[in-house]
Amino acid sequence: MSKYETIKKIFENHSNPERAISMSKYMKDQFSFYGIAAADRKNLYKDFLKTEKKQGTLDWAFLEQCYADDHREFQYLAYEYLLAMKKQLSFEDISSVKALVKKKSWWDTVDFLSQVVGNIALKDSRVDEEMLAWSREENIWVQRIAILYQLRFKEKTNTTQLEQILLNCLGTNEFFINKAIGWALREYSKTNPDWVRDFLKKYREQMANLSIREASKYLS
Repeated sequence: MSKYETIKKIFENHSNPERAISMSKYMKDQFSFYGIAAADRKNLYKDFLKTEKKQGTLDWAFLEQCYADDHREFQYLAYEYLLAMKKQLSFEDISSVKALVKKKSWWDTVDFLSQVVGNIALKDSRVDEEMLAWSREENIWVQRIAILYQLRFKEKTNTTQLEQILLNCLGTNEFFINKAIGWALREYSKTNPDWVRDFLKKYREQMANLSIREASKYLS
């Protein structure tokens, strides 16, 4: 059996139809689930990811199979795979990651794919220019990646880059964009609260109330 078929069999053997219904409802009934709790799911493919890391070769065909499957657990496996294989990822993989961002898009996968992009950005500064371009796109999930990819950078955050990306995304009524703007600012306020205060002071009139509220959470 292929990697995909092997894991599919494992997922099927650990499915929980009752939990699957509640998991699907939580995601607005957009996706089907096997009904496997997150901790159990990760444990089921823990050894598989270890083996893949040792082999050290990215298998994009496998990831395509994961995204073609109707069950959301396979998309979760896909981003876990990419996070596990961060040493193998390079700037050349950005377009492939973007293709995944546009498939079956919702916050639950997109926010983890932003970490994948962030891992590449820490190794290759060319990602910054790419993210500026993504922040100008019409696809809200591509934009959301651009807003969030530096979320865990702390002192390594490129504030000039962050400011420009946020400015590119202001002025919308889109919940997932305004929430992401606030989240990015809130997270960076833990590292540099003065910078976030200055940003809010300069651009408050252009910002959605949701973004301001989220950004201000840790500011006294």
